[in-house]
Amino acid sequence: MNAARKKAAEAMEKTDMVIEVLDARVPQASCNPMIEQLRVFRQRPCLKILNKSDLADPTATQAWLEFYNRQKDVHAVALSCKKPSDVAKIPGLALKIAPHRGTPLKPLRIMIMGIPNVGKSTLMNALLKKRVAKVGDEPAVTKTQQRLYLGNNMVLIDTPGMLWPKIEHPSDGLMLAASHAIGSNALIEEEVATFLADQLLVRYPKLLTARYGFATAGIDGVSVIEGVALRRGFRLKGGEADLEKAAHTLLQDYRSGALGRISLETPDSRIALLATYKPEPRLGESQPVESEDD
Repeated sequence: MNAARKKAAEAMEKTDMVIEVLDARVPQASCNPMIEQLRVFRQRPCLKILNKSDLADPTATQAWLEFYNRQKDVHAVALSCKKPSDVAKIPGLALKIAPHRGTPLKPLRIMIMGIPNVGKSTLMNALLKKRVAKVGDEPAVTKTQQRLYLGNNMVLIDTPGMLWPKIEHPSDGLMLAASHAIGSNALIEEEVATFLADQLLVRYPKLLTARYGFATAGIDGVSVIEGVALRRGFRLKGGEADLEKAAHTLLQDYRSGALGRISLETPDSRIALLATYKPEPRLGESQPVESEDD
């Protein structure tokens, strides 16, 4: 990741704008703060693409678009990189953001960035109408930086998906894992599925009932996993519920959209998270001691 960051910083110096691909279901959790720091430092405008919007809650997505479009030098759109008609809009949007470029003599140089498995490679292939980047439903498919030409007027710089060294909020890591931005070998699926189930109980309990057929009143995430195992007939030898298989099924149903259109965060929930966040003390720092009167 450090090597990728260094290369990205060098390449950004020679670009005109950034396209950052986000997961519309978890836009801010999938927004790499390192990318933002590099972009702001170089004063590059940004087109934020909320990809997989066909899987996200449209009300939450609209709130995110309004949130991002209020930011300086940022324009945000929601689309699906798998839909050619959606992707066809991107070059025109990019030219509006950087109108001083986009000619054969001064091609618009666009850096495409994002964390693993948000759809950057799918976007590149769709823009160029040919397979130039490997696509897979696994994180970290793109390994190297490459420059590609979109006609005579645009140059696309594709970069490997970058995660930042430390995810500040544990819930962000779990949202990214649930959305498959973090590989399966780096997580315990039952833990991630339980987190997802707890979120769904709060935000979309009716979708759980519609998909699996059990009532959600008064239950927790673990009970959801048990309910999925019971309804799907997932059993181990001896008759116990196969919670591992049920957890995997819940995650796959969320990722594929089989559960419905779901967003795991909104601007309001993000504000609430930041309001309650207390960063861990750095090495050598002491935590304040609460008085006995507190």
